Amino acid sequence: METIQVSRQEQYAIIQLNRGKSNPMNTQMLLELSSAFSELEGDTTVAGVLLTGKEHFFSAGLDLPEIFNYDAAEFDHFWKTFMALIKQMLAFPKPLIAAITGHSPAGGCVLAITCDYRVMAAGPYRIGLNEIPVGIVVPGYLGEIYAMWVGKRNAFQFLMEGKLLDNSEALQAGLVDVVVPEEEVLNTAIQKLQHYLSFDQNAWRVTKGNLRRGILEIANKTDEKEIADTMEHWWRPSTRQRLQYFVDKLKKK
Repeated sequence: METIQVSRQEQYAIIQLNRGKSNPMNTQMLLELSSAFSELEGDTTVAGVLLTGKEHFFSAGLDLPEIFNYDAAEFDHFWKTFMALIKQMLAFPKPLIAAITGHSPAGGCVLAITCDYRVMAAGPYRIGLNEIPVGIVVPGYLGEIYAMWVGKRNAFQFLMEGKLLDNSEALQAGLVDVVVPEEEVLNTAIQKLQHYLSFDQNAWRVTKGNLRRGILEIANKTDEKEIADTMEHWWRPSTRQRLQYFVDKLKKK
């Protein structure tokens, strides 16, 4: 694994995103995450998983400078891989905790909302789905996952405004469950994971599956037209111009 690190503890595993300064996601990272979750789901020695980032960043989201230069086949593969990973994480039967160590916009927020509990670092960090201002179409099922935590009204409003929330706003909205000092994020997440692991695991996993069945059915009904609409929008000249603006801004940082 080149973009993530997986470490095993006595009862659980930690997946740390580890790509560059801000953990931007490209196709390789998505495939490595998918492989890790598949392996950990089948590993009977691993009862739960903690997903974390690095100092100041959980994940900055999609790696726009790289993805912008994908050709049509590469972008199609990337997008379908991303959607498959989100469904895989959403259906992951074991306890899955997000230790959000810093900024978590866009795709970073998507990873976080597939988890069962989110611990976020205090500090000048933001989280949310800001795809619309960048010019990226948001799949309908992502709105449903978002609404599972923040409610339908907030999900609609936040999505259509591309709103990024600071950690206090995120806590109030229900997007994160607790905000703690940066140095306490990992331990707090571990404590919550161990709390979940103290329960009867068959009852916990079956109940999680029952509660997520509806959202998974919606996610699995994503049709070819929605994918085609996303592809068509991505290649529009106006979209490419807008994306180029954000790519240039990112390259200057």
